[in-house]
Amino acid sequence: MAIQKPRGTQDFLPAVIGNWRYIEAAIRKLCAAYGFEEIRTPIFEDTGLFLRGIGETTDVVQKEMYSFPTGDKKEQTYTLRPENTASAVRAYLENKVYGQESLTKWFYMGPMFRHDKPQAGRYRQFHQFGVEVLGTQAPSADADVILMALQLFSDLGLKDLSVQVNSVGCPNCRPAYRDKLIAFFEPKKDELCEDCQSRLYKNPMRILDCKEESCKALSVGAPEIHENLCEECATHFEQVKTLLTAADVNYTVNPRLVRGLDYYTKTAFEVQYAPLGSQSAIAGGGRYDGLVEELDGPHTPAVGFAMGIERVLLALEKQGLLPEPEVEPSVFVVALGEAAQLEGFKIVHALRHDYIKASMVGENKSMKSQLKHANKTHAKYVIILGDDELARGEAILRYMETSEQETVPLAEVKARITSLVKG
Repeated sequence: MAIQKPRGTQDFLPAVIGNWRYIEAAIRKLCAAYGFEEIRTPIFEDTGLFLRGIGETTDVVQKEMYSFPTGDKKEQTYTLRPENTASAVRAYLENKVYGQESLTKWFYMGPMFRHDKPQAGRYRQFHQFGVEVLGTQAPSADADVILMALQLFSDLGLKDLSVQVNSVGCPNCRPAYRDKLIAFFEPKKDELCEDCQSRLYKNPMRILDCKEESCKALSVGAPEIHENLCEECATHFEQVKTLLTAADVNYTVNPRLVRGLDYYTKTAFEVQYAPLGSQSAIAGGGRYDGLVEELDGPHTPAVGFAMGIERVLLALEKQGLLPEPEVEPSVFVVALGEAAQLEGFKIVHALRHDYIKASMVGENKSMKSQLKHANKTHAKYVIILGDDELARGEAILRYMETSEQETVPLAEVKARITSLVKG
């Protein structure tokens, strides 16, 4: 056909929606246990929110955002949200939540958009589950969100995951570290990729996160952030690690883990599943103590994480953990003749009124044709109506798994089906 779905997007047909519901149910159960409440923010926001919140030197802002004119004000643009933390903070400020409660715990699920090269587990419209904890600087909050992510993956049965943690410092200790990185990379500037050359003086820490093999080689021996943390950041990181160890989390400290967004401070972490290849991170996050202030709010320490649902689905598929489709007990009415069609219509809608899955062809087709349709719908029970049955005030009830049949008074059909389906 001439018109197809945009590159980097997917159609989710009924055959796979069950997998999504399975993950979403696990998410909602977990969030309830951890005391998180759901929010929903607009799919598009003022572009300035992401320029200020995410950082102008990030790949997301420079290369990946879908922006378009608002149609309201000249030169003003909206952007399809590339992530949801900035949107959550905007909602937190705009609705003055900070004045209503000292600690806010939110979660969200929904589509995000980035103009990126489509590949396994990475799409231009993708879906994230994330949590945000606003109003606490306690290291236990950092450990909580890491443990929350790991508990979700454990609930889903995922194995062979690795946890990487780091501290990326704060505005007090990063300037000195920034100067050391510039001094280290400056002699190699011409050998860096074009992106890293532009990052060198704006945000040299992003060079450590570059995926180009040449830049990875050039960064060997670069100064490590841990040698330059201020006392507050160093103490915070040690406390987070102590809590993770107490919770029996097997983690690795990765000094190169800086994440791709500028708002991170102190703790950064990722949960990775190596078989996914270059896009091995299935969840990641960290602390962002300055983001609320950056967006003109009061000082509000915060921490959170986000999880790519498509990547988790890939990991579940690779480990053979996707659930078997559940077939709900259903009823099909085979109606032969106009009078039977009318009576069948009444039975179907009476059953649906009680939330029992029921259907019929709605056309006067042959018995064979209608039974064939019943099989396609995986009907467990079939009610057969014809002129003879109507004349006797009866219906035939067929059990499709055994092909056994019984005659039921027409007036008792609904009650009989209800007892079978609902027990």
